[in-house]
Parts: sequence; C-alpha cells; structure tokens
Amino acid sequence: MSERFIEKKEGYKVAVVGATGAVGQTMLEILAERKFPIAELILVASSRSAGSVVAYKGKDYVVQDLETFDPKGVDIALFSAGGDTSKTHAPRFAEAGCYVVDNSSAWRMDEAIALVVPEVNPEALEMARENKIIANPNCSTIQMVVALKPLHDAVPIERVVVSTYQAVSGAGGKAMDELAKQTAQLLNAQSVDVNVFPARIAFNVIPHIDVFMDDGYTKEERKMMDETCKIMGSDIALTATAVRVPVFYGHSESINITFDGPMNAEKARELLANFDGVCVVDDPACEDYPMATEAAGTDPVWVGRIRDDHSCPNSLHLWVVADNVRKGAALNAVQIAEILIR
Repeated sequence: MSERFIEKKEGYKVAVVGATGAVGQTMLEILAERKFPIAELILVASSRSAGSVVAYKGKDYVVQDLETFDPKGVDIALFSAGGDTSKTHAPRFAEAGCYVVDNSSAWRMDEAIALVVPEVNPEALEMARENKIIANPNCSTIQMVVALKPLHDAVPIERVVVSTYQAVSGAGGKAMDELAKQTAQLLNAQSVDVNVFPARIAFNVIPHIDVFMDDGYTKEERKMMDETCKIMGSDIALTATAVRVPVFYGHSESINITFDGPMNAEKARELLANFDGVCVVDDPACEDYPMATEAAGTDPVWVGRIRDDHSCPNSLHLWVVADNVRKGAALNAVQIAEILIR
C-alpha cells in the first residue's frame, strides 16, 4: 500500500450496521477477539431493531436507527444489512468520510468498487481511496479463492469446476429454524412445513440457491463465476453448481482445477500448507479430512482430499471447507478493516 488509508490513532470510531443480525453479531465477536482498537463503537440497524440492547465486551449498547443516524466522524462502518439498504446508505456514509466494508452483493461487480479477500488481493483496496466503499465477496467465493490463490501464483489456472455444499445459515436465521423444525417433525413422524426453501431441507439436498437465470445457472452460481475473475484478476474459466445441504454452519466445496502447466498433488499440498489463512488436513490413511462440523466456529479455510485428476493432464481435486459466517462474511470484513488502519 502506498500510504495509510486512515490516520494513525489509538482507537477508531467504528459503526456496525446490521448489528442485531447473525453476521453483525459475529463481527462484534471477531472485533473483540482480534482486539481491534475501538475508541467509540456505534451499533446501527433498521427501525425494527432500533432501541434494542446489544452487549460488547461487557458493556451494553443501544442500537441506533440507520435512517436517522449521522455517520459524520465514523472512521469505518461494517455493513451487513442487505443489498437495498447498502445501496441507499453506504454512499451516505462514504460521503461523510467513512470507509464502508459492505457484506451484501450490492457493490461486488461495480467496476469502480474494490472486491477484496485480504489473503488474495489486498492491493485492490487502492480503489477505495476515491469512493471509500469496499465489497465483501460471496461466502462461497471467499473460501474458494483463498485456496486457489497460492496454486494460481505458482502455475496459472485455466479452468475450475466447483460444486458447493452450503449450510443453511447462509440463508439466515429463519432457514436455520426451518431445518431444526423439519428435523424434529420428521423424527416424530409429522408432516413437514416448507416455507424458506423451495423444498424440504431436512434429510435432503437442494441443487438450487438464489433465483434461476435464463441460462439455467442460479444467481449464486453466477456470483462465484463473476467474482472469482474480478478478485483473481484473471479470466479463469469457471463453472459452478451450488447446493444447499442440511448443515447449520460451514460451507464445503468440491473443486476440480486445470492448470496451464505441470502441477501435482504433492506440490499443491506444500503450497497450500504454507499459505496464510489455509490449514491443510489431508491424511486419507487416518481418515483425516476437513468437515463442516469441525470448521464451524473457526477462522481458517480448511483444505483436504488433495489428489491428482488422472482423467485430465495438469489437473487436481481439492475439498475446501470454511465457516461461512466467519471467514465467509464477518472475519473477511474485519480483516479488511485491519488493513485500513495498518
């Protein structure tokens, strides 16, 4: 980075927008865990949640109404309040001189907005000096590009085929409630209520996340395809199938990669093991590999089942798992904030 984004202070004025939601709550946990230097914390949410009380490091904070909140003087705002809200209010915060790290899809593919995964493309933050808005990528994209980055740096990637196995927490609190309720209903031989998902999620997998587009892909799949090229700065050919599975936390991905030169599993394992943000768990003899239940509540991107693809030259397979609410959302945003004050 050529110079500091925010002048050095002992502490910073930080706003968490969407503070009462699952990602907002996790942002607060991570800010505390990583000892982010906060001089003044402001919690903001929609009028529905304004007035509620949220605890942070043993102190109670009253949530303020986003519609009437004045962002003047705020150094950094972490947004997790939905795309429409971000489109309306992120520019208002930015005009007041505040850096906005937005977790929605509102700004991701805007050519003027930085789309950042700190381990992968921190240099993209330079774009934010002008408009002060930074986009957090889609959760499934984040964990994939962290795993792709060290491999792509060693030997350029030509093509990726990814299938995701995404936890219901990615669809929000009501989705988690539906999984829990349906599981109880089925175990008690009761009829199942289906409201959030297009089909029963308990004891099922649904190959449908977000709306279908004209070409047969879903919007979730298109996000992964488009965002990966923007983040990696490369025209990688990528095709995706996004699937919802009956897991509460932790997205899993089966990734097949083709390189434009020699790459093998042994070399890939070494590159991944030495890359910041990645933990390799790959010992088939001991049946040791990453799983969503173990990744939940942790920060790294976990990689295993690293093996050569014997059907195609210069190709290999990875199994990649991460906590979708932490690295897939809240942690990535806080890591960006840490760079802004560095």
